[in-house]
Amino acid sequence: MLNPGRSYRSRGFTLVEIAIVLVIIGLLLGGVLKGQELINSAKAKAVVNDFRNTMTMIAAYQDRFRQWPGDDSAADTRLPNNTARLKGNGNGQIEGSWRDAGNGGSSSEARAVWLHLRLANLATGSTDTSSTDYAPRNSEGGIIGVQSHSSAFANLNGRLVICQDGISGRIALQVDSSMDDGNPDAGSVQFGTWSDNGALVPATLGTNGTFSDSQAYVICTAT
Repeated sequence: MLNPGRSYRSRGFTLVEIAIVLVIIGLLLGGVLKGQELINSAKAKAVVNDFRNTMTMIAAYQDRFRQWPGDDSAADTRLPNNTARLKGNGNGQIEGSWRDAGNGGSSSEARAVWLHLRLANLATGSTDTSSTDYAPRNSEGGIIGVQSHSSAFANLNGRLVICQDGISGRIALQVDSSMDDGNPDAGSVQFGTWSDNGALVPATLGTNGTFSDSQAYVICTAT
């Protein structure tokens, strides 16, 4: 029973208690942000590694057989379980679009790149080219593809072009900064959107630029 002769007041938090709570909240937020930063950094490194590993595999195939994978005109006789339909014409070009690797049933040289690399034991993955999931996937779930340079990459110089899609803006910018100059519309690494006409339209930075952290981009490098 309450004592009628005694006054009661509710006790609030002291400044010290409030400060402790704020410090704890700050530490939790810092941990979350740092964790996200580490995740983004790991994804960017994975994309960079996918580019470098693809370059290495292609160079190893060319060094071994003196032809590009996909374009190899003798692939049907020197590689096991291959077919004449998926051998190349040997003209020194990987014909077709890098995106063909994600199109079920396509017989372009760009799609056959992965078959040749896998049958030569230079890459792992399925050799069932009828599958729509035939192309290798990057850390963001997008496809990885290869083709010879073409007008689709107007400002990207190099003989072969390797592209990956589904890369978020923040990851693409990290990759570009790591491998090149951090500028999406210049240098040996560029990223942007893929136009309806089948060409890379690089993003632009700055106040009036088109770059967005959250947008999914195609990122390409030439070698």
